[in-house]
Amino acid sequence: MRFRHPDGSTVHLAYCTNVHPAEDLDGVRRQLREHAEPVRRRLGRDRLGIGLWLARDAARALTADPAAVRALRAELDDRGLEVVTLNGFPYRGFGDQVVKHRVYRPDWTEPERLEHTTDLARLLAALLPDDATEGTISTLPLAWRSGFDARRADAAHGALTTLAGRLDALRDLTGRSIRIGLEPEPGCTVETTADAVRALTSPSAPPRERIGVCLDTCHLATQFEDPDEALDGLASAGVSVVKAQLSAALHADDPHEPAVRKALAAFAEPRFLHQTRARTPDGTVVGTDDLDRALADDGPLPTTGPWRSHFHVPLHATPEPPLASTLPVLRDTLVRLVGGPEPLTRHLEVETYTWQTLPPALRPRTRAQLADGIAAELALARDLLTELGLKELP
Repeated sequence: MRFRHPDGSTVHLAYCTNVHPAEDLDGVRRQLREHAEPVRRRLGRDRLGIGLWLARDAARALTADPAAVRALRAELDDRGLEVVTLNGFPYRGFGDQVVKHRVYRPDWTEPERLEHTTDLARLLAALLPDDATEGTISTLPLAWRSGFDARRADAAHGALTTLAGRLDALRDLTGRSIRIGLEPEPGCTVETTADAVRALTSPSAPPRERIGVCLDTCHLATQFEDPDEALDGLASAGVSVVKAQLSAALHADDPHEPAVRKALAAFAEPRFLHQTRARTPDGTVVGTDDLDRALADDGPLPTTGPWRSHFHVPLHATPEPPLASTLPVLRDTLVRLVGGPEPLTRHLEVETYTWQTLPPALRPRTRAQLADGIAAELALARDLLTELGLKELP
């Protein structure tokens, strides 16, 4: 979906296809046929943006076969779909029964991450619509924090600097500019926007013309970051918001109450990591790496203040009381991102990948129900944008 900002520029809204498991090229085509096109039809749009997720094997197959890339681009056109952004965070296996910490490997200290992201950039340059000259890719925030020392930081920064050089060469070759956004995430070596500023302004940091931040509003809220302070900090440091992922975290005001803990326990599940954070009365944020650990009898979190958990809840479906979502944080962030005289980013992506790990009563049971839910999320995002003065384009 495209929107005209009051400054005359185009803002793109997409939904991320990592919600649909697909490890190979056939799986990607199935995503388009069985999921993305039905969502477009529900919205009554001639064209729908998707934030495409290409797992390692799918990306390698496309990179090795230019004809397959042309065929994929033609299929996107035929189905009324367009791609200006890729989700390059998960490498493979995102649909496995257990993902947890595996999603952070390979990290930016490992050569496989550099090569995969290079492949993605080349593919995105070929998949961009004819009238688009810029694409974006989100990626993991360097690495999971464990064992990340100065030596590994230098290696990660070196890999990103190499990537930036390749992106410059790609622009010179194709006329398409591809930028990369590190996505701050709880538990990673870059888990807040302040961490991103430090990583991207250090003496060994990669060029900021190519490498910026992907701002995920679920992660921002889970860390209890204030959107204004976060964006002011990025702007003051000259770190750009390459893209933003529109998502909402799980929120609980009274985690000491048995009913609240019971409600939270329904969201503790074995596939994804649900980092959970608590804010104490003095404003300190403390955390643990998963929701089940937070809820344990000997759990490390205080219960005197609110908790937030990294569980992407559907934007349009606020959890039943006594729980809530952090949708207000998303709203406030959007005001800053696109509500000003010019947009701070032009690529927005709804990313709710947890539909099949919701409590059983809330899960879609059919493809049709899933398409209904994704369309409802995009409709809500569309309404938020038009309320801020953006005009939806055909």
